[in-house]
Amino acid sequence: MSQHNDPIETVEMHTGGEPVRIIVSGYPDLKGKTLLEKRRDARDRLDHLRRRLMHEPRGHFDMYGALPVPADHPDAAFAVLFLHNEGYSTMCGHATIALGRWAVESGRVPKAEPETRFILQCPCGPVAVAVEVRQGRAGRVRFESVPAFAAALDCKVEVPAFGTIALDIGYGGAFYAVLPAARLGLDMTGSPRRALVDAASAVTEATKTAVLLDHPDDADLAFLYGTILTDGGDGKSRPSVNVCVFAEREVDRSPTGSGVTARLALAHARSAARIDERHVFESLTGARFEGRIVRETQLDARAAVTVEVAGKAHYTGTARFTAEAGDPLKDGFLLRP
Repeated sequence: MSQHNDPIETVEMHTGGEPVRIIVSGYPDLKGKTLLEKRRDARDRLDHLRRRLMHEPRGHFDMYGALPVPADHPDAAFAVLFLHNEGYSTMCGHATIALGRWAVESGRVPKAEPETRFILQCPCGPVAVAVEVRQGRAGRVRFESVPAFAAALDCKVEVPAFGTIALDIGYGGAFYAVLPAARLGLDMTGSPRRALVDAASAVTEATKTAVLLDHPDDADLAFLYGTILTDGGDGKSRPSVNVCVFAEREVDRSPTGSGVTARLALAHARSAARIDERHVFESLTGARFEGRIVRETQLDARAAVTVEVAGKAHYTGTARFTAEAGDPLKDGFLLRP
């Protein structure tokens, strides 16, 4: 029988329409010295709480959550685990933007005007966060990525119903397959969204089978998180529209912060993005993130870049979730046709 039936309190936010359920109290302490050890403990011992908070009836298929935990990185103000319908992400840009505003306005980090800076420890590594502050209120949030890189360019993958497709694989805190929707016979604005989701999911599954990924920091980071379909643009002269389908067919309502990072790492590898050049990326909700490459760097022997992503988050409320001992559905369920 599932334990831990104490009430769990959350702050509810969204970034570009993508929800962020920040767990602020009631979640049990996690075991482990490092953040990745805590992530494994959450998965192995307390996963029913992820399902309880992300799935119906308290959540929905596309719910997203963030669990602040103590950091083990010496420079970090705090650490975070990211939760979704399938499990636990290694990085999430839209949640980082929401956490930046929440951390400043909740007093989790000391507030400074006109900008508050701190380090957030994510499972992929430390992320530098900068929050604009005016008259005590937090606004636009920027974060600098962990080293991002092109894992593969023009990788040929056999995708059922689509044939052999060329795609790129970029790492921006998580690995993504990236390609224009047109290669799948689709259009970002004209095609039904269900068709985009089905196609992106097919690409993800085929790529997982065909391509072996690795990351020099930890094997837990070496997995394909999802697929990003784009309009084929680069975001320089006009916003580039994209949609990210990740985890178990979850659709990101925001432009996807770690996806923006991966896209710019791929663009840099193709000499299509320069240092300090501004790029704008737009989601299906019309929300926009700005991205720019801050510097070139290395990850072991791999050429990499540091990317800055900026956006805004908004509050939608607070919640206090309870679970009755006799409720057979207290740990959640998912229904999607």
